[in-house]
Amino acid sequence: MAENPSVPGPRRDMAMHNDWFVSGWDHVLPRQGFPLTMLIGTACQPGFTGSLDDLVQEIFDGHWDMIGGDLDGALTFSWPDEKWDYEAAPEGREACEAARWEQFGAMLTAAGYPVPKTVRDLSELYLTWGLAGREETPDGTRWSMPAVLPLPGDLLPLDAELTKRLDGIRWTMRTGPLVNTLINHLVDDLGEPEETLTSLDRLAAATGQDVDDVRLALAELVESGDAHVQRGQERADAERLEAHRRFRLVMNWDHFHEHRIQLSIRD
Repeated sequence: MAENPSVPGPRRDMAMHNDWFVSGWDHVLPRQGFPLTMLIGTACQPGFTGSLDDLVQEIFDGHWDMIGGDLDGALTFSWPDEKWDYEAAPEGREACEAARWEQFGAMLTAAGYPVPKTVRDLSELYLTWGLAGREETPDGTRWSMPAVLPLPGDLLPLDAELTKRLDGIRWTMRTGPLVNTLINHLVDDLGEPEETLTSLDRLAAATGQDVDDVRLALAELVESGDAHVQRGQERADAERLEAHRRFRLVMNWDHFHEHRIQLSIRD
């Protein structure tokens, strides 16, 4: 049966860079930073050569709502069709948008970069910052992205509040899976004990994790108030525990269940 040429459809799966959310750029760039990164990540796939415009044409017939239509769409920090949350931002969309642009523009200007107005402008900044690479080959334009993205703070003068927020996000994304693995062991295997006599190497063997990863998970539990560790009658520093030395892990399960959402995926 012949294909119906009048029925359009994607001919390439969209791809997103694994480091995007960890890097924190989503909290710095206009909202089109996310779909632009996805577009460039897709352009990096084997078998594609051409411009980003060519890719938008190939997959979306030249118009993609997520970037505002095409690469010449105006950058914004909010989605025009989203319902505005006046509790979170009582000043309203226009005032919030203006404030975000002022902050964003000041950061770029201070670092000596032009302030982008369109998605195309932002894609050129990606090349300048090293978030993406573009090379002209005999076969056409090829795109690439580094395995680890440069961090916003490495390129832009972030204020203290934003720096702290991004550091917290990276710490949570780094330790979250490690904490979940440890908690699954304490809950599923040990039945939520209030106190456990153990050691880092024992926990590592029980959870299939590295000793250093278990130490990170414990440090996060202590930092968040979900647990503390003791050696004898004294509280111990979770970050300085030796792999083979025993300690008591004392859990505050009420605090844990009140402040954490645990996602467990089982067969």
